[in-house]
Amino acid sequence: MAEAETLLAARGVEAGYGRRQILYGVSFDIAPGEVVALLGANGSGKSTALNTVSGFVRPWAGSIRFDGAEIAGSPPHRVFRRGIIQVSQARDLFPDMSVEDNLRLGAWVRGGEIDAGLEAVCATFPRLAERRRQPVRLMSGGEQQMVAIGRALMGRPKLLLLDEPSGGLSPAFVGEIAAMMRTLKQRGITMLIIEQNIKLALAVADRFLILRDGKVAQTHDVRADGVVDEDIVRSIYL
Repeated sequence: MAEAETLLAARGVEAGYGRRQILYGVSFDIAPGEVVALLGANGSGKSTALNTVSGFVRPWAGSIRFDGAEIAGSPPHRVFRRGIIQVSQARDLFPDMSVEDNLRLGAWVRGGEIDAGLEAVCATFPRLAERRRQPVRLMSGGEQQMVAIGRALMGRPKLLLLDEPSGGLSPAFVGEIAAMMRTLKQRGITMLIIEQNIKLALAVADRFLILRDGKVAQTHDVRADGVVDEDIVRSIYL
């Protein structure tokens, strides 16, 4: 992929926790408007890769360039201000605050027109518009996931990182999250996602990377290869 077509370029990234190495020379690119899925068994390094991009894990070696600037080793708040916004599995919401107040928090650091952003998020998630005054703690897991993603969108991400967006949700909410991700893709929002739901990942991603033991074992371009047999991906979880 030519550098002019690249928004994020990771090269030879190594990282870990304490003395335990998790990532071994991981390299990949993401183009503007592209959706890339990181797939792999538990312990393969998916979350570590995401957290290294967002600054929560400091790489031991390698380069991570975003929008032309080196960000490897930058703290999370600086990465955030550059436009990389992550939605973690924990969601990190403020449970006693209202839906609207949680959403507004997403816009304060990067600035911009808060009310316009709020209306755009509520248009994407009509359920949140109906419950904007409700405390988040009274919402279901699926609704809280909508709040977390909506808050990230309030920050006007150039790159949206989603860690297991469908994790722990009912089938009905998984369908809603999948529809939302397709909508964001149609709007041209660049995404890097971790997803255990293979059908969801393959329905949304343009490309997917399979991580195994902290290394990129396979790469598939869904656009070039056409429909990918789920058995190819499912085999990595065995």
